[in-house]
Amino acid sequence: MTEQQRADVSEDAVMTRIGQAAMLLHAGDREEARNRFAELWARLGADGAPLHRCTLAHCMADAQEDPEDRLAWHLRALTAATGATGEPVAVRPPRAPRGEERGPGGGPAAALRALLPSLHLNLATDYLELRRPADARVHLSRARAAAPALADDGYGRGVRAALDRLGRRLAAE
Repeated sequence: MTEQQRADVSEDAVMTRIGQAAMLLHAGDREEARNRFAELWARLGADGAPLHRCTLAHCMADAQEDPEDRLAWHLRALTAATGATGEPVAVRPPRAPRGEERGPGGGPAAALRALLPSLHLNLATDYLELRRPADARVHLSRARAAAPALADDGYGRGVRAALDRLGRRLAAE
């Protein structure tokens, strides 16, 4: 097995482990899911792949019961996706030379762009729950601005519908 093949398997293993912990969460074992997410988070560290860190923090937020903790994890997910710039980070896809990014049709950077509307939607929802409607409006606006990255599929339509619902809730505030 080449070094690149080992790296590809390793990266696939991270997403598999995130998925397994998410299945525990959806099955109702919130505590075990949090434990597994926390272990993965510690293993990934600050230098982990942005897509892995974003996905993991996004899932960990769902495992939180406290709204402040949920907000903190959603903020970590957004930071992983955007870095310090506020734009999706450029990432090195598997089998590509360092510094190159796959085109707009695929790869980790495209996946991060497609997550931005959901990340901002979750933050807007968190802020509304914490009675911070001004912050909620900021993230709803950012989610709408990022929405063109969504595909016209079930996921994209679902996120757009959730944006519309949250917009109506905020307008009623």
